[in-house]
Amino acid sequence: MNEQVYETPNAREAAAANSETFTPKAPPSKAMIRRIVFSSSVGNALEWFDFLVYGYFATVIAKAFFPTNDEWLSTMLAIGTFGISFLMRPLGAIVLGVYGDRKGRKAALTLAILLMMVGTLTMAVMPSYQHIGVAAPLLILLARLVQGFAVGGEFGSATAFMVEHSEARRGYYASWQFASQGLAAIMAAAFGSVLSAWLPQPQLESWGWRIPFVFGLLVGPVGYYIRSHLDETPEFLATRPAKKASSPGVSFSNQWLNLLLAVGIVAQSTVGVYVLQLYMPMYAVKQLHLPATASFAVVVLNGGLQFMFSPLMGALSDRVGRIRIMLGTSIFMGVTIYPMFAWLQAHPTVASLVVLQAVAGILKAAYSGPMPALMSEIFPTRVRSTGLSIGYALGVTLFGGFAPTIVEAFIHATGDKLAPSYYVLFAAVLSGVSLAIVAWRMRSARRGT
Repeated sequence: MNEQVYETPNAREAAAANSETFTPKAPPSKAMIRRIVFSSSVGNALEWFDFLVYGYFATVIAKAFFPTNDEWLSTMLAIGTFGISFLMRPLGAIVLGVYGDRKGRKAALTLAILLMMVGTLTMAVMPSYQHIGVAAPLLILLARLVQGFAVGGEFGSATAFMVEHSEARRGYYASWQFASQGLAAIMAAAFGSVLSAWLPQPQLESWGWRIPFVFGLLVGPVGYYIRSHLDETPEFLATRPAKKASSPGVSFSNQWLNLLLAVGIVAQSTVGVYVLQLYMPMYAVKQLHLPATASFAVVVLNGGLQFMFSPLMGALSDRVGRIRIMLGTSIFMGVTIYPMFAWLQAHPTVASLVVLQAVAGILKAAYSGPMPALMSEIFPTRVRSTGLSIGYALGVTLFGGFAPTIVEAFIHATGDKLAPSYYVLFAAVLSGVSLAIVAWRMRSARRGT
């Protein structure tokens, strides 16, 4: 079967083009839509909340679990542990992605959130290095690896679950994956700002940093309960006869070009999170010498814009096309990111940081809102969970997980404080090229060449 790429909200066309049986079903009710969106988004929100909190409190966590005589080395060990967890994402994507294509989206989502809760619980209750010695950093590393495995399959299963409930509103439904990230960023930054402002430093380092993880742990059971009581998607149920004759692993063998394109598409989105959102509070404090509370507040603005605009851009993509919006955003980001950081360096004020984060938040929403739906339309239904999971996990692992470490190390070695702009520019170019190839292949498929 020839690989084809489609940019269309019409699920019947995509299903027919991939020789799949698709049985239309009445649109879900508003109550069901709310349950679908919440159940699919809560795991993603919990993942990002946990990861962002870890990043925001990296310096405090470093003192608790990675104490050394060199403060910079201690911080780098903490950030490095954050990055190492991303190495498990591709493995989790393969295992949970294939599991989702064989057993169903619901089964994969339920397992993923259980594993994420294990990682969050470990962070919340783990004794410090002072109390249990080297076991503390090793267990923290293990917890991050377990969570990395879980979230590796979360995106693919959740996105497939959303888009397979609606033919005409795939962009809107799937955009809540990133709207939930914006909400998670707001909550994580709010915890960081409030705790940093209200608690004395000794209390913050002793127990205060654990509060957000306890909060995240309380959200998990709610998501698990709702996920375990949802019905499977109609598109997945319609392809079950085909699955009996061909396993997802075998069917996925001719999807490698689509997979590479998916990885390239993810680059700009994930760098937008890990550099322009996660790393910026540390950058603002260490390189711009701005107060921590102000830097956290600016991230709340970024997350708020992402939360508001992602669904709007996802819905717009259902009308005007996903590539048109995303490619325009890549070009604009590539042209403006270096001048914005140069301006921020020349005027290192909270107001300047607000402007940069506001622009970054809008661009992040414009790009990421339509992205899950576009990625889901690259892969046939029978291997959609696997393709989405692996493509997203590889993209995040290659371009996102170690981004703060790479940028911080580059600044430390060269003294060039514009390093974040170089990394974002690289991702924008890569994603722009990937989108252009997808657009070309889409037009070729429509012409029948």
